[in-house]
Amino acid sequence: MERIKGSVIAGVALIVTVGALSFPVWSYSDRSGTAQANMSAGMVDTQWGPLAASDRDLIERVRLAGLWELPAAEMAMKKSSSKAVKEAADHLITGHTDLDQRVRTVATKMGIELPDEPNAQQKGWLQQMQAAQGEEFDRTWANLLRSAHGKIFPAIGTVRNNTQNMMVRQLASDTNQTVLDHITMLEKTGEVDFDAIANGTI
Repeated sequence: MERIKGSVIAGVALIVTVGALSFPVWSYSDRSGTAQANMSAGMVDTQWGPLAASDRDLIERVRLAGLWELPAAEMAMKKSSSKAVKEAADHLITGHTDLDQRVRTVATKMGIELPDEPNAQQKGWLQQMQAAQGEEFDRTWANLLRSAHGKIFPAIGTVRNNTQNMMVRQLASDTNQTVLDHITMLEKTGEVDFDAIANGTI
């Protein structure tokens, strides 16, 4: 009798142990927060290499950047009397005209649908610029653009380092150079409030 009871207890303990060991496997395998899930999320095979969700996100963000930064640059050419601001605006026009052509080519080949207008936040930034005049316009313009460039810059580097898609890697490299150039020119305007940007108030 004692032998049977011991066997039952041992069997129950074995079942509980196996269940406990199995729990992390089924409970975490499909969580989007895991590194493996993030790497494989939305992965699509293409002739240029696997296209990840993060790759598509960058492609869309590059397109969105051009949709609001080109109008912002053209606005500066009309409204600003600052030589430095106009020089920065000229760099934005040149850079985003080129990037927009590149990103549309990549999207067409990858079968990715791109936005055709700025998002709500970007429209709000353009409205702030439009409402400002004189030196206030220069400060608003430079700070909003510098903040936006600073936020996307780390994402570009991450995609460039991690993507397995040849075309996306080239686009990320081109975008990295363009954004760095724009940040440099915006800082030369002397209008950038680095403390406000660092504190997240812009």
